[in-house]
Amino acid sequence: MIDAELKMQFLYALRSRGVTNSAVLTAMEQIDRAPFIKGYFAERAYEDMPLPIACGQTISQPSVVGLMTQALDINPRDTVLEVGTGSGYQAAILSHLARRVYTVDRHSRLVREAREVFDRLGLTNVTAFTADGSFGLPDQAPFDRILVTAAAEDPPGPLLSQLKVGGIMVLPVGQSDAVQHLIRVRRTDQGLDYDELRAVRFVPLVEGVARDA
Repeated sequence: MIDAELKMQFLYALRSRGVTNSAVLTAMEQIDRAPFIKGYFAERAYEDMPLPIACGQTISQPSVVGLMTQALDINPRDTVLEVGTGSGYQAAILSHLARRVYTVDRHSRLVREAREVFDRLGLTNVTAFTADGSFGLPDQAPFDRILVTAAAEDPPGPLLSQLKVGGIMVLPVGQSDAVQHLIRVRRTDQGLDYDELRAVRFVPLVEGVARDA
């Protein structure tokens, strides 16, 4: 278990970097980051930094997780799609805020390991799939909120089409080797509204399902 002083430092770091939504902070207090990190880096779970995980991927720094979650403005009855399961940490945070979370990753190993952590934590409202996330999950669409944790050059059309009217999508946009920006897209009756939130750096959104164990 995370000790009280470490937890206070963790939450202070989140607030100091702009995570101020009380529901998001509560979710991040309740979900321990350590179970989502294996090996040598587990002892750095409470530092505000990205860390490597399997399959050449990363677990995002907590403040970015918090800011992206905050930007989604999730309501308790929302159904959320996450593209890029990774370690499963972001989906676990979402599970405390939304009615239902669907998360998809192209790496079957990451999905399998994330499911194991979800089961251990008793997160029954998260469903993880191995699939090409750039096409979303048409069978479960439409979604109230969509979160993409890998950078695309432009918001993928299939994901935009799966966003409900009144829905919000948050994703990094830009070349993987250049400046990326976190974008918030709102679908209205008139079309799509875009907000640029901040500069970020994420792994690229790759099409297809990976061939890994």
